[in-house]
Amino acid sequence: MRVGVISRGIDELDWIQKLGFKSTGWIRFFQSPAADPQADWKSYVDKYKDEAGARGVRVSAIGALYKNPLDPKQTDYSRDVFKRAILVASRMGVKTVCGFPGAVIETYINERGGNPIYQPFENYVPQLCAFWDPIGKFAADNGVRIAFENCPQGQYFLPIMGYNMLAKPAMWERFWNESKCADNFGIEWDASHLICQFIDPVTNIHKYGRKIFHIHAKDAYINQQLLSVYGICHPGVAEHRHPGLGQANWAEIVHALLRAGYDSDLNIEGWHDPVYRDHEAERPEDVRTDLVDYQKGQKLEDAGLMIAKKTLEQYIAGTE
Repeated sequence: MRVGVISRGIDELDWIQKLGFKSTGWIRFFQSPAADPQADWKSYVDKYKDEAGARGVRVSAIGALYKNPLDPKQTDYSRDVFKRAILVASRMGVKTVCGFPGAVIETYINERGGNPIYQPFENYVPQLCAFWDPIGKFAADNGVRIAFENCPQGQYFLPIMGYNMLAKPAMWERFWNESKCADNFGIEWDASHLICQFIDPVTNIHKYGRKIFHIHAKDAYINQQLLSVYGICHPGVAEHRHPGLGQANWAEIVHALLRAGYDSDLNIEGWHDPVYRDHEAERPEDVRTDLVDYQKGQKLEDAGLMIAKKTLEQYIAGTE
C-alpha cells in the first residue's frame, strides 16, 4: 500500500514527484488525449506509463468519468469513455477504473406543496444493472474491475436529490444482489462521504472491505456545536478536510483495510479543505466561505497534502 494523490495525468507527474508521493489516481480521464476517439491514444498511454515508472509513481486507478451515465443525454458518451478507460487500464496494467454509476432521475409533484420529489432510487436498480453489467463484463474480459465512488452529490453532503444511486451502503447491497457481474463491481471508497452521513468508516470497512477497490483519502469534520443548534442541513455543520485534520481514525481505517485484504493505495483527494487550499483557485461548490475570506491570496493546498501524507504514511510503512 502506498500513499499518493489524485492527479490529472502526465502533466502533473513532476508535481507528484516533488511532493514525494509514490502513487496516483488519474482523474479527468475524459479530458485527456487517451479518451479522444480520434487521437493516437496508445502512444499517449505508453508515454504516461513510462514517465510515471521513471519517477517511481504507480498509477493505482483511472477515474474515467464522474457525471451521470444514466442520463439519456450522456449514456452513449459515458459508455464510450468507460470502455476506452478500460482498454487504457488494461494496456497500462492498472487494475481499476472508477467513476460515478449515475442515477435515473424521475420526479413527481407534491400536490400539497407544489415541490418536486425524486422517485426512490430503489425503483431503478434494474436500469442501473442494464447499463453497467455489459461494461462490467467488458472490463472483466480485459482484466480490469470497476469501482464506483460513494459521493452523494447532494446538498450538505447528503444523498438527497443527487445523481449517484450508490451513495448509500444499502444501495450497494441492492446493486450487488441484482447485478449479473457483481464480482467485478466495487467501491471507490471515501471516508468523508460516510462521516457526513453519520456512518462509521471503520465499521463500514469491516462489513464491505472486500468490495473496496480504490480509495480517495479524504477526511471530514462534523461541527457538533453548529449541529446542536442548526441541525445537519446548515452550512458549515459538515465539511471535508485533508486526512489528519478531520475526525476519521486513520490508524483503525488502515488496520481494517489490511485485515480485509485491500490491494491498492491511499490516494489523497485535495481541493475540498476550506482552510488548506489555494485561495485564489476556483472554489469547489461544497467549500463554505465567509463573506470575507481572511486567507485571500494564501496557497496552502500543498501544505494540506503534506499533512495528509505524514498522517497516512505512519500506518503503511512496510505494507507494500
